Amino acid sequence: MGEMVQIGNSETSVEAYLSEPAGKPKGGLVVIHEVWGLVDHTKDVADRFAAEGYVVLAPNLLADTGMTPELAAELQSTLFDPEQRARAQPQLRELMAPLRAPGFAEKTTAAVRACFEHLYDLAGTGGRVAVTGFCFGGTYSFSLAVHEPRLRAAVPFYGHADFSLEQLRGISCPVLAFYGKKDTALIDKLPGLERLMAEAGVDFTPVVYPGTGHAFFNDTNQWTYSEDASRDAWRRTLEFLEKNFAD
Repeated sequence: MGEMVQIGNSETSVEAYLSEPAGKPKGGLVVIHEVWGLVDHTKDVADRFAAEGYVVLAPNLLADTGMTPELAAELQSTLFDPEQRARAQPQLRELMAPLRAPGFAEKTTAAVRACFEHLYDLAGTGGRVAVTGFCFGGTYSFSLAVHEPRLRAAVPFYGHADFSLEQLRGISCPVLAFYGKKDTALIDKLPGLERLMAEAGVDFTPVVYPGTGHAFFNDTNQWTYSEDASRDAWRRTLEFLEKNFAD
């Protein structure tokens, strides 16, 4: 349904998957992949949003790390399998080392903002652009919301939001965030995040699904996928976008 395109300029350029609706667009949407990179699952999610009427850009933000779709599939199948997890962790740590390098977050946020600018400037979107993302992509959905005051809405799925109160005050759009109750690394921090969001004056709505954990939306991951939670989150996301794209 979509195609790969190059977004940005010589200073900040990023390859992205572009998926477009059949009719007049409701607006633009940046879809940010999990830590596995721009795999077919992410492209499928982009196509689903396009079928709902959005022009979608899904950037390939981990192209320089060596994470290929084939390797991602292998690591995903072993990392979430309790009997094989120990074997996959050293390889994953090695591949994820660039994510902790100085300047990576700034470079990645700049690439996401380049996608935002591209969608914002498209005549069909009318300047209506939102962001959603999963895991790694959820984290950078929060980041775009912090750094881009023109953003209409943000929908992070199980992302980290390690920002100061002053940084969170930069968020001017509503945020709908999804979590799995078993994802303790994020759930333990959620009460504190809710307090900070309230103090920052952010319209922040967290939704926590009991009985699920990290990556519950990924229907290619047999260890984590929850059909009920993903269906409900999809419905809520579409309603949220419709509401916040209304002029």
